[in-house]
Amino acid sequence: MADGAGPALPASLADTIRDDAALRRFLHGLPGVDQVGLEQRVAGLATRSIKKAAKLWAIDTAIRMVDLTTLEGADTPGKVRSLCAKARRPDPERPEVPQVAAVCVYPDLVEVAVAELAGTNIGIASVATAFPSGRASRGVKLADTRYAVAAGATEVDMVIDRGAFLSGRYGEVFDEIVAVRQACGEAHLKVILETGELATYDNVRRASWLALLAGADFIKTSTGKVSPAATLPVTHLMLQAVRDWREQTGQVRGVKPAGGIRTTKDAIRYLVAVHEVAGPAWLHPDRFRFGASSLLNDLLMQRRTQLEGHYSGPDYVTVD
Repeated sequence: MADGAGPALPASLADTIRDDAALRRFLHGLPGVDQVGLEQRVAGLATRSIKKAAKLWAIDTAIRMVDLTTLEGADTPGKVRSLCAKARRPDPERPEVPQVAAVCVYPDLVEVAVAELAGTNIGIASVATAFPSGRASRGVKLADTRYAVAAGATEVDMVIDRGAFLSGRYGEVFDEIVAVRQACGEAHLKVILETGELATYDNVRRASWLALLAGADFIKTSTGKVSPAATLPVTHLMLQAVRDWREQTGQVRGVKPAGGIRTTKDAIRYLVAVHEVAGPAWLHPDRFRFGASSLLNDLLMQRRTQLEGHYSGPDYVTVD
């Protein structure tokens, strides 16, 4: 199905996850995804247009949802300091522009971000668990997580073991997410599914529910290192999952598409999907984020265009 009522959870979640066989039965009992129906609905939502006043609101909403990210091998403390300055004041000439939701860096640069963002409400996110491949022992992954949290990360973005998931070792993936969740302590946990490697929409749905069952605060599409990264159809499915989870458990969970979202037009399409699929309550950074680096620049340029009536160009924003 492309939408509609979610899967019925057993009377007790413990019945779903009491052993690997029960977890497998639940995940393979989820309704299959109607690929044609899903993609048609997504295409329809992508054609929606919004008025000028609503567009300015959408741009500011998207800015508030950005996890401003640098995840390169050549990252330096100086680059992270510059990124944090931009997170605090995205447009130095317009102090009314909202701050972003978080800055996302590698664990060894968390302390730099902590120092630069002290006194703000901007989250400090760190990737962990042998990002982006996830190819490490569980001990290494947990040490990676604890290191980031001890350095001051308030959010942890972990990657699932896609090899284990695609081999059907769902219990192994579940247990690892639970262990990382415990290692996070008070930090929020975002679970990266790397949907570009999951091959099918059915797998995206199963991985989404698996992560939610294991305790994810957010489910995230991608590392940004694999193509395709975020797409509207997979984000649509993940929004369905958190909506249905809320309806059946009363617990609120979030969604974070990451990778490949570069323009304001793209961001607004995602916001339309959030409103239509999960509902307007999800139009908040506590429930929806963009994992992005270049997106913020386009949002700032388009914001100026809305206010000034002409295109300002890239020279008016910082280069990350």
